[in-house]
Amino acid sequence: MTRLLKQLAGDRSGATAIEYGLIAAFIALALVATLPSIKKNLGAVFSNVNTELSKAAGKSGN
Repeated sequence: MTRLLKQLAGDRSGATAIEYGLIAAFIALALVATLPSIKKNLGAVFSNVNTELSKAAGKSGN
């Protein structure tokens, strides 16, 4: 029984899985934190493109 407990205490394979899980959680948190600002900036870019295309279409007479 003591041999089994010593083996379990020395087994570190689960630690790697926990570390990978923490890394994935931090990456997900960073994405969630930055996506709203990216969405807002992309919306502004496409709005500006739409405005400029409308102006160009108006100048060409179409």
